[in-house]
Amino acid sequence: MTLKLHNTYSHKIEELVPSNPDGMVRMYCCGPTVYNYAHIGNLRTYIFEDVLRRTILRNGFKLTHVMNVTDVGHLTSDADEGDDKMLLAAEREKKSVLDIARKYEDTFFKHTTALNIIRPDIVCRATDHVQDMIKFVEKLEEKGYAYFSNGNVYFDTAKFPAYGMLSGQNRKDLRHGARVEEDTNKRNPSDFVLWFTSSKFKDQILQWDSKWGRGYPGWHIECSTMSMKYLGEHLDIHCGGVDHIAVHHENEIAQSEAYLGHKWCKMWLHGEFLQMKNDVKMSKSKGNFITLDTLIEKGYSPLHYRYLTLTSHYRSPLIFSYENLDAAATACNNLKAKYAEFKQAGESSVSDDDLKLYQAYLDEFNAHLNMDLHTPQAMALLWKVVKDKNLPASLKVKFMDEADTVFALDLAKIEENKATNAPVIDDAVKALVEERKAARAAKDWKKSDEIRDKLLAQGIVLKDLPNNEVEISIK
Repeated sequence: MTLKLHNTYSHKIEELVPSNPDGMVRMYCCGPTVYNYAHIGNLRTYIFEDVLRRTILRNGFKLTHVMNVTDVGHLTSDADEGDDKMLLAAEREKKSVLDIARKYEDTFFKHTTALNIIRPDIVCRATDHVQDMIKFVEKLEEKGYAYFSNGNVYFDTAKFPAYGMLSGQNRKDLRHGARVEEDTNKRNPSDFVLWFTSSKFKDQILQWDSKWGRGYPGWHIECSTMSMKYLGEHLDIHCGGVDHIAVHHENEIAQSEAYLGHKWCKMWLHGEFLQMKNDVKMSKSKGNFITLDTLIEKGYSPLHYRYLTLTSHYRSPLIFSYENLDAAATACNNLKAKYAEFKQAGESSVSDDDLKLYQAYLDEFNAHLNMDLHTPQAMALLWKVVKDKNLPASLKVKFMDEADTVFALDLAKIEENKATNAPVIDDAVKALVEERKAARAAKDWKKSDEIRDKLLAQGIVLKDLPNNEVEISIK
């Protein structure tokens, strides 16, 4: 099989061919800045990267997947301006910066686990690699790409002619910080900070000694430093959100290739935004973000949200609404119910023609994934297989198992629940049942029906009994 992916740098669909002779695919993904909860828009990017990881492995490649955790150095602007995100969070919650970092890092991984996102092979924290960053900046300075100005070390973008190639912008048009007071210490407006010793944060909590003075790293330097430490000088894939293209990833390319003296990363992949109904991207700074816990509290499974993201291509904006999530929840539950139905049908005789049909479906499924991760077409094909009356149930189960190695919707788990006759009734379901009881007592039949239908979409059936009691069972 041949895996082809859209390279942001070339604007072309290209075949994935590992750079290194050992055949290992080396992939680096920008991780979370752990100053707040990751919202479901952030998590969409990590689901896309998980689908990519699973597809790479499905194609028989070996893979090393590295992701950073930014616990120092990220300002509220992607450039060199704004407030320190970690410091703001520490002040807001009356905790230390490192306590804030660990709290939100732990929650991030709790959420990714709930979404069946495989943890990267290597997760590296910025604070654990500051000495590596200092050495990186020292070499850039030795090679003439970095300069010291009024306490800070800057990367000189004029020394790197390819600056702007990723985003397709002219270097002179890339004015980092144009919306705020201009940094007069820079030689060029597009230059960026590699190391701070002089900033508006005079009492910065996390600081380290360096040859330039006591300070802390700029945000961009961490990804270049840690990716090279764990993946070497030739990177096959670098992933992130589209908001990283114009500044963060441009800066990574510049400092990395200046450091190495050769091309650094072959392929750049970027996931599009999750948007609200008014076409505004979900953002912490705008205060319009929803967390995974919010969805769980409303009675949804994390895998309902994963299903929703699979219905849209990773390079297309996805509109979030609870109506869309309801539809995804219903479809996901129905898919699990069909799996259980086919599993209970047991084994049956399978002809050569049946096997040929199964293989044709499987080849088509792989083709959709291998053409830039087209999950919507792959999902549509899964439903086509489910509805195909000519394919035996046992082969449908086999196909669904294959599809779930990438979709990761736990299709088989509902079958296990049915086998033990043990309904899975969690606190969120119980809360909805109590809310429905209150609605019925108030004769609010519309709300009562809405809650009943919502639970039914999750595969939970309510039977009303005398005295406003309810019997709960699994469909």
